[in-house]
Amino acid sequence: MDLNFIKSLKRISDTKIVFLIIDGLGGLPYPPSGETELEKAETPNLDNLAAQGICGLQTPVATGITPGSGPGHLALFGYDPIKYQVKRGVLSALGIDFKLNPGDVAARGNFCTINEKGLVTDRRAGRIPTEKNMELCELLREIKIPNVKIFVETVKEYRFLLVLRGENLSAEINDTDPETNNKPPIEPKGLSPEAAKTAELIKEFLKQAQHKLRDKHPSNMILLRGFSKKPSWPSMEETYGLKSAAIAAYPMYKGVARLLGMNIIETGEKIREEFDSLEKNWDDYDFFYLHIKKSDSAGEDGDFTRKVEEIEKVDEQIPRLMNLNPDVVVVTGDHSTPSLLKHHSWHPVPLILYSKHCGTDNVKKFDERNCVTGALGPQFPAKNIMPLALANAKRLKKFGA
Repeated sequence: MDLNFIKSLKRISDTKIVFLIIDGLGGLPYPPSGETELEKAETPNLDNLAAQGICGLQTPVATGITPGSGPGHLALFGYDPIKYQVKRGVLSALGIDFKLNPGDVAARGNFCTINEKGLVTDRRAGRIPTEKNMELCELLREIKIPNVKIFVETVKEYRFLLVLRGENLSAEINDTDPETNNKPPIEPKGLSPEAAKTAELIKEFLKQAQHKLRDKHPSNMILLRGFSKKPSWPSMEETYGLKSAAIAAYPMYKGVARLLGMNIIETGEKIREEFDSLEKNWDDYDFFYLHIKKSDSAGEDGDFTRKVEEIEKVDEQIPRLMNLNPDVVVVTGDHSTPSLLKHHSWHPVPLILYSKHCGTDNVKKFDERNCVTGALGPQFPAKNIMPLALANAKRLKKFGA
């Protein structure tokens, strides 16, 4: 949906919208039961919400395309992820409130494990604790390269932020993450002639980083991805007339929210603590983005049982949300992360839209097999969820005479 078109139709109202995003929500049938995580989970409250609203399966980017978390979220907020592209570096920087200057190049880093042959054996270094990350970042800050200023900041667990500041830097650099184990890190190269200088700087940084981390198993190397510069986009308040807030425990998702002009509500990491934050701030905002992370982490780890448990924890909190009497509730994920695959996938994501004006369909249980029959259909474009939510919140004017 064109943002300028939606902006021309926006109408100010006192209605409230909640987007509950269960990261990596969608799944695939898992042996031996042949059920997905949602089908296995006991979710009476989400099932009840589905029965009161309309359901479907939403496609984050396009049919057959596996989305990253950034594109998946941008689509949910109505920003066409093909037009509005940003990479992990900028989102990581904004997620920890690092102030990027014009021209800065940011990259998301992973501490990882490599073996004596130089092959990656664990892309996440065993999910080291944040405290260990902070120690390692101190080492990386010792790296000096002429004519460029280097910033290294802890993000969370195995993730860190790298920012280069200098003259004529380019973000057109390939990722060094091979995206799988038992392969060596990829050599950074400039994707344009102008990026050749920056690629050489990255090579030197990686060379020095490997030397400094050589005895720090399991965190004895780093992978870099998402080289990017900060874009300038219209905010959600400017576009939709919404005073928006984000409740997210993980920095990257705060980054997406900051990029779109949302206020960040600090919260605890437990799901119930995020709902505590929702209740405490209910009167102050029109739109709430509430993000649940650990369902995705469980899927990436191939831990079917843990992902089921995380979904069930969310379900326990749904009565607290509904007791606030929201006008519109959207429940979905930014992408699917089937435990069977252990990574993001291209599969459509289950979706509930609840409002006092949306009508109902025949879906009585919130899972993949039932949502495929819902009123929103099996391939609902994620970028159309926001206009539909605004309409149900009576926040869009009539178009035309």
